[in-house]
Parts: sequence; C-alpha cells; structure tokens
Amino acid sequence: MIVGGLVSLLAIIVELTYAPPFWLHLLLWAPLTLILTIGLLRIAKGLLLALEYRNAAREGRIRMPD
Repeated sequence: MIVGGLVSLLAIIVELTYAPPFWLHLLLWAPLTLILTIGLLRIAKGLLLALEYRNAAREGRIRMPD
C-alpha cells in the first residue's frame, strides 16, 4: 500500500507537470514499483519477526470441546 500510494502520487505529479507519453510512464513507474516492492520486503519481514518475538507468538492451537 505504501509503494502503490507513493508511485501513484509521483505519477500524477509527473503527468500534471510534464504530460509525458504513456510509454514513458511505463518506462518510469514499472521498474520503480518493482524495485521499491522488493526493497521493502526485507524491512517488512524484519518488522514482522520483531513483532512476533515481542508478543511471544507461537503456533495456533485448536481448542477441542469437552
């Protein structure tokens, strides 16, 4: 959601300021989206692991009725 919002905002600003052709938008925003998504995966995974550790997460258990 962060990458999508950021790239969308930048694409709108570039469109309104310079009005480039569609192929240039594809050339700019597709690689940027891919790079940002892959780059933020490591941060998101580290955050998830830190939250799991802090909250002492463990496997889910199904409670059987008596």
